[in-house]
Amino acid sequence: MNTPLLIATKNAGKAAELAGMFDGLGVSCEPLPADAPDVEETATTFRANALLKATAYARHFGTACLADDSGLQVAALDDAPGIYSARFAAMHDAGEGDAANNTLLLEKLADADDRRARFVCVLALCDVKGRPIFTTEGHVSGTIVREPRGDSGFGYDPLFEHAGKTMAERTAEEKAALSHRGVAAKRLSDLLATFPLS
Repeated sequence: MNTPLLIATKNAGKAAELAGMFDGLGVSCEPLPADAPDVEETATTFRANALLKATAYARHFGTACLADDSGLQVAALDDAPGIYSARFAAMHDAGEGDAANNTLLLEKLADADDRRARFVCVLALCDVKGRPIFTTEGHVSGTIVREPRGDSGFGYDPLFEHAGKTMAERTAEEKAALSHRGVAAKRLSDLLATFPLS
């Protein structure tokens, strides 16, 4: 019988990606209920925010919980938007959501020759009492293209190019193998293989 594992995100794309990455590990990944309370991300690092969410939701629902905190660091913007990636446009009164974030990023980089960037992901796993079990980190380096390419993925995927393709031009299998979230998930799955939740 699979052990239930709550995925602490209301981002459907992110939840589906993570569930696929843990397939076959003896866990049953469940998305966060739509009416789940919001957990404010008040920390200043990816790791601390991931732990904050995993701990809060594990305690609230009484089940093991996996939380992700991830974002895009752009060299020409002094590593912004970073931990504020999901609300980048909103913080600048430029709208909300993926399209607004991407539009603002392209505007800020319009005259930039240095287009280096890095995706970062930290995964935090807590037990049913909200006690941390593992945290893992993954990252992937690339560049920001000048216009969106591809129709897969979410977030900044259409703008982030790695090895000749944007993340939005890759299959789910390709993305799982090389993305920041895929690297962090692989490290966590290796740990879970030797330390099962049940």
